[in-house]
Amino acid sequence: MKRLFVVAGKRTDTNAALVSAFGRAGVESSFLRPEQVRGQVRPGDVLLGRVDVLPSLEGVETCLWELRRLERFGARVINGVGALLASHDKLQTALRLGRAGLSHPKTVHLDGKKPLPQLEPPIVLKPRFGSWGRDVVLCESPEAVERELGVLARRRWFRRHGVLAQEFVRPVGFDLRVIIAGGEIVGAIERRSAHGEWRTNVALGATRHQVMPSPDARATAIAAAAAVGADLVGVDLLPSDAGWVVLELNGAVDFTSDYSLEGRDVFDEVARALTRERQPAALAS
Repeated sequence: MKRLFVVAGKRTDTNAALVSAFGRAGVESSFLRPEQVRGQVRPGDVLLGRVDVLPSLEGVETCLWELRRLERFGARVINGVGALLASHDKLQTALRLGRAGLSHPKTVHLDGKKPLPQLEPPIVLKPRFGSWGRDVVLCESPEAVERELGVLARRRWFRRHGVLAQEFVRPVGFDLRVIIAGGEIVGAIERRSAHGEWRTNVALGATRHQVMPSPDARATAIAAAAAVGADLVGVDLLPSDAGWVVLELNGAVDFTSDYSLEGRDVFDEVARALTRERQPAALAS
């Protein structure tokens, strides 16, 4: 049976748990950092791309092009370069979701030279490659937009990629994060925002609560993962009067056993979904 490597910049608890789950599924598996990939991988090996956004928010961690080279070399890549870029680059995410006809906040790219976005405040400004809720600001007026753009323009990531302006979807105090593996729902959690905080990032004080997503939430999350071509991805959903809005996707999503559904371990479910025979990037013997 072929070997599997989980490729990521850090050996997080999630990445370690994934390696263990693939092992329980009978697959020889281990963790590799990007700088360890070259020389370790042989034709026929399988790579699970878990490369994340840089802490500086200036782009994605190194190794993307090495993954593509190894794919041409004969390795199989799950969560390949295209999927990782489309899920980490929020501008590409917006374009892909729009083409798929999925509900997503209207998004405008600003580079400091274009006029202010034709969006009615309140609007949200966020890095094109962002995570952890960092440098995401809510602007309630045109004056606030100009003021915050002046602040963000001093960031290195802004000078490199500009900034995204998005229409503000009124929060309801919670959202859903759904884990998709191989086109299946394998895990989910409800995230409740901290008192006085409109964002639901756990890093900003939100709490997690177990949940079973509704059928329409499940269908929306599966369609969003398909829109970016991701094999393993987290999809953040917010309820609205018109249904579920896709807020963001994360190709290197961290999750815990709390995400497990109906008594099935979420990590074992990921391993099962990504190794089943009908999966294009499956680990066939």
